[in-house]
Amino acid sequence: MEFPDYGSNEMEMDDEMDAGNDMELAILKVGEEREIGKDGLKKKLLKEGEKSWEKPNSGDEVEVHYVGTLLDGTKFDSSIDRGTPFTFKLGQGNVIKGWDEGIKTMKKSEKAIFTIPPDLAYGESGSPPTIPGNATLQFEVELISWTSVKDICKDGGIFKKVLAEGEGWQNPKDLDEVYVKYEVQLEDGTVVSKVDGVEFTVKDGYFCPALSKAVKTMKKSEKALLTVKPQYGFGEKGRTVIADEVNVPPNATLQINLELVSWKTVTDVTKDQKVVKKIVMEGEGYDRPNDGTTVQVKLVGKLQDGTVFVRKGHDDEHLFEFKVDEEQVIEGLDRAVKTMKKGEVALLVIQPEYAFGQSESSQELAVVPQSSVVYYEVEMVSFIKEKESWDMSPEEKIIAAGKKKEEGNIWFRQGKYQRASKRYESAVGFIDYDHSFNEEEKEKAKVLKISCNLNNAACKLKLRNDKEAEKLCTKVLETDDKNVKALYRRAQAYINLVEFDLAEKDIKRAIEIDPNNRDVKIGYRLLKEKVKEYNKKEAQFYGSILKKMSKLEQAESAGVAAKQGAVPMTIDSKA
Repeated sequence: MEFPDYGSNEMEMDDEMDAGNDMELAILKVGEEREIGKDGLKKKLLKEGEKSWEKPNSGDEVEVHYVGTLLDGTKFDSSIDRGTPFTFKLGQGNVIKGWDEGIKTMKKSEKAIFTIPPDLAYGESGSPPTIPGNATLQFEVELISWTSVKDICKDGGIFKKVLAEGEGWQNPKDLDEVYVKYEVQLEDGTVVSKVDGVEFTVKDGYFCPALSKAVKTMKKSEKALLTVKPQYGFGEKGRTVIADEVNVPPNATLQINLELVSWKTVTDVTKDQKVVKKIVMEGEGYDRPNDGTTVQVKLVGKLQDGTVFVRKGHDDEHLFEFKVDEEQVIEGLDRAVKTMKKGEVALLVIQPEYAFGQSESSQELAVVPQSSVVYYEVEMVSFIKEKESWDMSPEEKIIAAGKKKEEGNIWFRQGKYQRASKRYESAVGFIDYDHSFNEEEKEKAKVLKISCNLNNAACKLKLRNDKEAEKLCTKVLETDDKNVKALYRRAQAYINLVEFDLAEKDIKRAIEIDPNNRDVKIGYRLLKEKVKEYNKKEAQFYGSILKKMSKLEQAESAGVAAKQGAVPMTIDSKA
């Protein structure tokens, strides 16, 4: 007999399996019986499945052989006797609840006996004439296989059935360029479109909305059958075509055989789509360059019309070598190579803001006009990263920190405050954890950290990142509470943040420590001027508000407000 529906209101699947039982089932031994969940369902393992962690999920199409008996041994059904495996969708209420809960615990080729209480079987009514009411049932089940079926959009609009598993674990993203093959049929089998290979950008889509939705769930070389409802196909209007393809009628459900052959990964390097990288050939391993890395590349730079303005590392020419984050190349190229692996080949599209800007630039082979978008083909041949801190001795860490500090000083003097800030942060990173340092090394590291944090605070003030400047100075004062520079720079940050009371406190403390410090005295005068200016502006602001409120009150008394409507007003006392 085929399994009848048990009633939609009672067949909703309970996904909350007891976590402890689930762990026990994972190590269930042949011959052992354990309870699944809390409703009396029991499972006895007869044969272990394949050595894999995979089990079917709700919505998957599972194929099983089974024998069903009453507790007295009376057999009432058997797929083995019929000679045909039984196929159904798991967790959709197509079978009794005990099956939905039990089979989702099985692995491929596993065989088990499930003892199912009446509440998870046919209940009080039974299934006459073979199953009496309130019967506890036993099923010997072998899970032959299953096919993954997923509701991609979680609204029943696109169901994906995996026909052939893909490679790896990655899926295409919106910017990636995918290469697919597909065949589209109506429900009656009429082929409306067939393509043996087409490339498109995922976010732009192709043919119908379902394709871009589906490929984002697929792996390389995966094949799938999509069942597509009208909202992800061609909707109420359908599709009228010319030439060889067939029309799609209104409100048509489509069957799409889809193969994701391959894709090219496209990355928004700068997160504003102004430096975009498309991988043409994947690189090796996981390692990538970081700031200060020396890279060796082959590259060709072109304008939009194809004019080559630079070519390096080709035709037996020496590889082009530069150091990352040292302004030796345009910023877009600098930032893109930091995302590349050894052996990777990529195409870059770089907008003017990250290229040569608004100025004309004479390059090796041609002039790059102002405001030009530029295109590079880059091959990362090799790179040599700076030694990581965990590979250094304490002495090497201190030397490296000192070197980074000096690099920061050079960038600061050139007005490159962001680059200087990064160097100071890198310097502190080498010596922040000094557990392995001896006392002399700890003292050297302390002096370096104070110096780098103070210099970094100066960078943050220049960049108007006053909150970070305040934090850096506070960090210094936690180590050296009489550091005049830290007090003075924190006071500057507080002034910019309009925290005048805190600024005055720091400046007075600095004068107390160093009464003759000229910069601190100038800072105190500046603070007084800022307070005076602020109070004047605040008085003008409140005076203006009060004036407006007075006019509104006069208008209300004259009955004007009743006609025009009152205007509510919120006053920020800290404006």
